[in-house]
Parts: sequence; C-alpha cells; structure tokens
Amino acid sequence: MNSSTELLIGLGGILLFAIAADIVGRRTFLPRVTLLILFGILIGDSGLALMPTQMTNQFELIGNIALLMVGFLIGGTLSKKTMRGAMKRTFWIAMSAALGTVLIVTIGLYILGTNLDLAILFGCIAAATDPAVTMDAISETDDRSAFENLLISVVAVDDAIGLALFSVGVAVVTSINGSDFSAIPMLTATQEIGGAIILGLAIGLPAAFLTGRLHPGKPILIEALAIVFLCGGLALWYEVSYLIASMTMGCVIANLANHHERPFHEIEGIEWVFLIVFFTLAGASLNLTSLKEFTVIGIGYIIFRILGKNVGGQAGAIIGATNRNTRIWIGPALLPQAGVAVGMALVAGNLFPHYQQELLSVVVSTTIFFEIFGPIATRFSLNRVSAADENKKTI
Repeated sequence: MNSSTELLIGLGGILLFAIAADIVGRRTFLPRVTLLILFGILIGDSGLALMPTQMTNQFELIGNIALLMVGFLIGGTLSKKTMRGAMKRTFWIAMSAALGTVLIVTIGLYILGTNLDLAILFGCIAAATDPAVTMDAISETDDRSAFENLLISVVAVDDAIGLALFSVGVAVVTSINGSDFSAIPMLTATQEIGGAIILGLAIGLPAAFLTGRLHPGKPILIEALAIVFLCGGLALWYEVSYLIASMTMGCVIANLANHHERPFHEIEGIEWVFLIVFFTLAGASLNLTSLKEFTVIGIGYIIFRILGKNVGGQAGAIIGATNRNTRIWIGPALLPQAGVAVGMALVAGNLFPHYQQELLSVVVSTTIFFEIFGPIATRFSLNRVSAADENKKTI
C-alpha cells in the first residue's frame, strides 16, 4: 500500500469516526473533542499504531491552520454588539483566573516540596487555556447564550495574559537562579503580543473595507482563507503570536466591515474538518509512556490548577458583578489545556536545562488528563448554565 493510499484511507476513517463522535456526543455527557482525542490515542503509537506517518508528519501544519481559524472566529465574536457591557467582566475574569491559577499552583507545589523556581514555572504554565477545545464545546450547543459569549471573550484575552505572566515568571526564575532580574523575557513577550496586534491590524483594516465586494454583503470563502493563511504565515515569519494576530484581525473586520452580513461565516464550514484531524492527531501524538513519570508533583499540578481556575474565575466573576451561575461555572469551563502549555514547557526547558526533564514529563502527562477531561468539564458547565436559564424561563 503506497503513501497516498494510506493517507486517503486514514482521512476517510477519521472523518467517518468524527460523524459517529458527533452523534455520540449529542446523546451522552462526552463531548466530541474527548472522543476524537481518545480515538487518536487508540490508533496512534501508544495504541494500535494505525495512524499514517504522512498525517502525523503534518500535525504542526494542520494544528496551525486549525488554530488560525479558531482565533479568527473568536475575534469575529468580539464585536461592539456582543461586548457591550462585558468588557469589565471579561477582563476581571480572565485576569483573576490566570493570576489565581499561577498563585495557587505555585504555592501548592512549593508546599509539596517543589523548588520555588520550578514551582513558579509550573504555576505560569498552568494559567494557559486551550481555545480550540473551548470553542468546539460551545459550537455543539444550538443557541449562543450570554454565558457562552462571555466565555469566548475570556478565552480570547486569556492567551495574551498567559503569555505575559509566563514571561514574568521566567524573569523571576532567572533572578532566583543567580542572574540579575531579566527584562528580556518580558520584552520578548511584549514584542510577541504587540507585534501580533500590529500584524492583525495591518491585515484586518484593509480587509475590512476591501473584502465582500464580489458578492455584496457576503465575503467568499477564498477571501477568508487568503487573509487567514496570510496572517498566519506572516506571524510565524515574524515570530509573533499567530493566535493573537488572527484574533485581532477577526475583531477588526467584525467591527469595521459594516457591509458584511456576518464576516467570513463561510469559514465555519471547513473549520470543523481541520479541527477533526487536529484533535485526532493530538490524541495520536500523546505518548502514554510519559504517565510513568507521573509523580506527586503531577497530581498536585492537576489538583491545584483545578482549584486555581475555580477560585480565580469565581473571584473575577464576583468583581465583575456577574450572576450566580457564571460565578459557579466559569472556572470549570476554563479547564482545557493542551499545546500552549507544552510549548511553554519546551521554552522553559530550553532556558533552564536542569529542569527540562521534570518540566516536560509533568506538563505532558497532565496535558493528557486535561485534554480528555477538560472538554467534559467545559461541556458540563455549559449544560448546567443552560439548564438553569431554562428553569428561569419556566418559573
């Protein structure tokens, strides 16, 4: 069997399973993301080793495309209409959930006996949330609620806050290890975030006025893909955050393109195809042998991260004057964590080689937990808030 045959059969099998996952997900508590990741584990090297190497070799490319589309669609939801009155709530929840997680994970692991500098690194990594999983869990619901709109906004801000906190943590650890307090990590993060925003504006501003002219009021799919791919390619070239760049671009177009009925909604039709392959490949890439390295630190990381997201999210929701259901369920909805955390662990491991093994073993092993159970927590939170809203309507 040649490589093309394997690739086509593999793609067909994955897409067929995705249909089954969607049906099962609608009838059970399991979200389709979790089912796809479990399927990926089954057919990956940790399972039956059925995944074609041609597909696994393209994991990074497919992941970048999928996350670019997710970022663009998240940015597209941040319009003046949807964000009216929600800016304060979004900021406080995102900031409090991130800071609360950093503090609780850092202090908790330090009490368990972890070195302070390593505990700080774990705390900063724990702040990251996976936007792709969160968006997919929301897309499984039929009607977009106020809680879902708020959750999307929080996830959009969370990426920038998490990157900034990680850079501060790296600078602090550099100081603890004997060097002067380094501003370089914070400068790098500022350039990465600021550069991404500038790039998103540079592409989004002309796109807002030039697109949607071939079919008035309705941008075509080619236009959408062109600017998303261009934005992603330039972001990777200039080494800025492609997720923040695509979010910024989507936000600019959503707010300035008044002639658009709904900016680039056609992209939603093909986004799910890339996400199906992405989530399956993510599961296939998980190395279950890393669970052998699962230690007290790994268990503590999971417990303290869950506690941090819940306490921090609830505190931010209280400061932002949200309703009771939001205060209770915003924390669990922010539990998914995946590639961003692993990326942070790789960066930290390169900067502090003596901690590399411990960082990677703990973060990779806990990522397996949060990739499988994080979507379940998000789906459960969305269902609970939806059920509470329905009860109010019937009273």
